Amino acid sequence: MSTKPVLCAVDISNQNRDVEVLKKAARLASMDNAKLDVITVLPDFGMSVVGSFFEGDYHDKAVEEAQRRLNDLVKTTLGADANENIRHIVSTGNAYEEILKAANLAGTGLIVIGAHKPDFKDYLLGPNASRVVRHSDCSVYVVR
Repeated sequence: MSTKPVLCAVDISNQNRDVEVLKKAARLASMDNAKLDVITVLPDFGMSVVGSFFEGDYHDKAVEEAQRRLNDLVKTTLGADANENIRHIVSTGNAYEEILKAANLAGTGLIVIGAHKPDFKDYLLGPNASRVVRHSDCSVYVVR
């Protein structure tokens, strides 16, 4: 029986913030000899009025840049050898919805996500982390 993969959600807009989240996810995956997937989610401006201010190919360029940053983050944090065995996912849309969708598609057994400085209304967790915890079908490990 194969072990279910671990999905690590990171925000590449501030790479240093999620280094510890990525390291923890790698440790947890290695404990079960599980595959590690790493996801970052870009906001979808195309469906809003804001999208009309961007050039037509902005999304493709944004995905390409996000892919490069995600690859750099994983390689710098975990090393080039580990990076070769990790699936990198760049998605567009609402962060928590895309994280849950990716987890369901991959049959993920554990989601690892950071609880970044919450603002007052979110109290204990950031809005995406709290929604992932609430709506996930698998276990969620929150890194503080």
